[in-house]
Amino acid sequence: MTADPAALELLDSLIKKALAIGADAADAVLYDATSLSVTWRLGKTENLERSESGDLGLRVFIGKRQAIVSSSDRGRDALAELVERAVAMARVVPEDPYCGLAAPEQLAGAPPFLDICDPDEPSAEALIEQVGIAEAAALAVPGVTNSEGADAGWSRSRVALAASNGFFGGYGISRSSLSVAVLAGTGLLMERDYDFGSKVYRADLPAAAEIGRKAGERAVRRLNPRKVKSQKVPVVYDPRVSRGLLSHLSGAIGGPAIARGTSFLKDRLNQPVFGPGITVIDDPFIRRGLRSRPFDGEGIATRRHTIIDAGRLTTWLLDLRSSRQLGLATTGHASRGTSAPPTPSSANLYMVAGSKTPEQLIGEIQDGFYITEMLGMGVNTITGDYSRGATGFWIENGRIAYPVSELTVAGNLKEMFLNLEPANDLEFRYGVDVPTVRIDGMTIAGL
Repeated sequence: MTADPAALELLDSLIKKALAIGADAADAVLYDATSLSVTWRLGKTENLERSESGDLGLRVFIGKRQAIVSSSDRGRDALAELVERAVAMARVVPEDPYCGLAAPEQLAGAPPFLDICDPDEPSAEALIEQVGIAEAAALAVPGVTNSEGADAGWSRSRVALAASNGFFGGYGISRSSLSVAVLAGTGLLMERDYDFGSKVYRADLPAAAEIGRKAGERAVRRLNPRKVKSQKVPVVYDPRVSRGLLSHLSGAIGGPAIARGTSFLKDRLNQPVFGPGITVIDDPFIRRGLRSRPFDGEGIATRRHTIIDAGRLTTWLLDLRSSRQLGLATTGHASRGTSAPPTPSSANLYMVAGSKTPEQLIGEIQDGFYITEMLGMGVNTITGDYSRGATGFWIENGRIAYPVSELTVAGNLKEMFLNLEPANDLEFRYGVDVPTVRIDGMTIAGL
């Protein structure tokens, strides 16, 4: 799906009206979305919903002042009022010395083919069939006793962006997802787990029966958890939770945090942050990538970045405003909605796989903790201090021995990053992806 000429024409008309009544510059963004979702539990449909929505936002500049107004009403009178309100607000808000549009030479050219929009819309019956198969497969696992339900969803969105600096562009994006969560055991000894899949194309999703089976097996595997004493041990993060470590990195290298001096990595640019064997990539051009995009939220050309190169931090994630604050060039990471200024965010962010299998990482551990689920958000982005609730399995003599729960894992992200070792099982499932990783010397708080 390419840019919609009617959408770009609408945005262009708003910009021209804003310029005509006093704006020095302006840009406008439009989102149109259609979605279909099904919720299913114990053999019955609990909810079936289809929605269509649309929203647009206009940002205007008068000198170094900017204002943003959004609306879901595209009637002539409503749009005229939106333009007038935006310009009136821009006359009175405080100045921002770093705001402004991109220079023409910074703008993206012809977009690459990313294949990020599935042209086929599934029927409600097809989604209902999926969730039924997934839940049935989960309930068929011996030991599974109840279901929290299965969910299937599909969405397709159209994005359009236009600006008075000459940028006009748009693209379509789609998502299909399937998840199921079940309970194993009885009474006070019940345990819950889940599995899910999310893809740009529905045909790329794992089989519904496979998702259900994995959810059931994971729930049963967690039965009869034990407690362990507080100690320092190696910790292994399952890929479902290891990706959170890259999310912490992404937040710490975002331009606004660096400009404010509120990041534990604020002085680490071009310095070792991970061990020398670690590489982290941000790639907006992955075909059918969940977070691929042809240009950023300011019309800047996106590109592939090696964020961590042989352990060394090479760049911040910057939009135009934060790049101006820091005296650097934007990295094309601006992301935006319709009612707020752009802010930096990553595209498809991932850690390159290592050479060892997960079994080899675990096999070297005498006593350790394999984490499959984390709770809470106890991370201090200023100091890097890290403390989160966790459940999973205890490792003894190089093998996963038994389930454990009600533990807290603690450390500091500076040391954790330096001591991290990835396995070779990287899969692109989330948009932020990390293989199984091992970190030695973590503090476990238990009994």
